[in-house]
Amino acid sequence: MGEWGVIAALTGRMPAGPLTSVGIGDDAAVVRAPSGSVVAAVDLLLEGRHFRRDWSSAYDIGVKAAARSLADIAAMGAVNTALLVALAVPGELPASWPLALADGLAAEAARAGAGIVGGDTARADSVLLSVTALGDLAGRRPVLRSGGRPGDVIAVAGPLGRSAAGLALLSAGVTATSDALAGLVAAHRRPSPPYEAGPEAAGLGATAMIDVSDGLLADLGHIADASAVALDLDRASLDAGGPLGEAAAVLKETIYSSRTVPADSPPPTALDWVLTGGEDHSLVATFPATVQLPSRWRVIGQVRAVDYVNVASVGVTIDGAAHAGPGGWQHFR
Repeated sequence: MGEWGVIAALTGRMPAGPLTSVGIGDDAAVVRAPSGSVVAAVDLLLEGRHFRRDWSSAYDIGVKAAARSLADIAAMGAVNTALLVALAVPGELPASWPLALADGLAAEAARAGAGIVGGDTARADSVLLSVTALGDLAGRRPVLRSGGRPGDVIAVAGPLGRSAAGLALLSAGVTATSDALAGLVAAHRRPSPPYEAGPEAAGLGATAMIDVSDGLLADLGHIADASAVALDLDRASLDAGGPLGEAAAVLKETIYSSRTVPADSPPPTALDWVLTGGEDHSLVATFPATVQLPSRWRVIGQVRAVDYVNVASVGVTIDGAAHAGPGGWQHFR
């Protein structure tokens, strides 16, 4: 197809969105910002690091690429308006692959109420995607990480640990033999952030918010640091059973019991995935305790003042105790 043929084909699959005045076809796009402020976020996806083509379809990867950046806009309390997509692929890649990718990008953008207004293409040895999301605050103040206050409650909208459990099943080569396990694999391939919960939280008076991309403990740690507070999670409220428990049991039985991993390597638990698994892109926020939260928000803990005498209480704790082991994903650990 060549570069221009690919661009022409991609353009036909990417709707501009309702706030776009000038879309794909010029040197830059023009997107209206009704509130006078533009919220922007960018995410990078690398083949072999964030996805594998033998595990995920091009459509799956398009959905995931869009969701990562769109969730960041929602976590600011903003409404998604537009995406910019930069794509580099091997020259021998079948032309059907980037077209299916575009369909996935467009479908997830549409679910968030955004259009796709431009981007760039290049040749590379492996697939690389960079997605920039734009949003509008609709007259609201942005919800930052730095507003959490002692006495607030911590609440989450969306699932926790499902993507990590799905990744563990794929990594172990375990066939999803039930609808529950298949749902976990699907959650890894196509995360489904609750975008509308972001502006909703802002309207309810959320004091701090973040999306869960690197793990609940790691991302709440950013709020704890920025707000200079301590966050304590209620273990009983973290919902570490159901499909997650089934996945942990299957992995323990099929992988860890057969000693295909080192004997001193403990099997994963459902709670591990809930606390440290990323890429669900659910939203977690702090709210004044007096706020009546809608049913989509589940209270999972409390915000407390930092007790510098008791070092174990600093940062993020579970039932008052520090978590043993890694706190989440870090690229350069």
